[in-house]
Amino acid sequence: MLDVPVERFEALVAEALDSIPEPLARRIDNVVVQVEEDSDEGLLGLYEGIPLTERDDYGGLAMPDQITIFRLPILAESASEAEVVEQVRVTVIHEVAHHFGIDDDRLDELGWA
Repeated sequence: MLDVPVERFEALVAEALDSIPEPLARRIDNVVVQVEEDSDEGLLGLYEGIPLTERDDYGGLAMPDQITIFRLPILAESASEAEVVEQVRVTVIHEVAHHFGIDDDRLDELGWA
């Protein structure tokens, strides 16, 4: 399996987030993005929270939504660092799309599944 050090992988996640167009990036609200080593379910990424389309007024403090990007499953699917870069980008955009209320069926239609 290809190895990309944790620090480099985290930088790729940050670059993928930075690539989101500013009008959309401004709308990302109350979200923590983190990198974890592995997923018990074999997932590449996971969004946990309340999509923007389903939120009402929190009326106070609320726990942030969470996007987790899983390093080892992405590395296992990649044959080169270029493939890691692309898979990280796709996974980050996929999970951010869930934050915006876009479901897996629509992401599949758009080519982001």
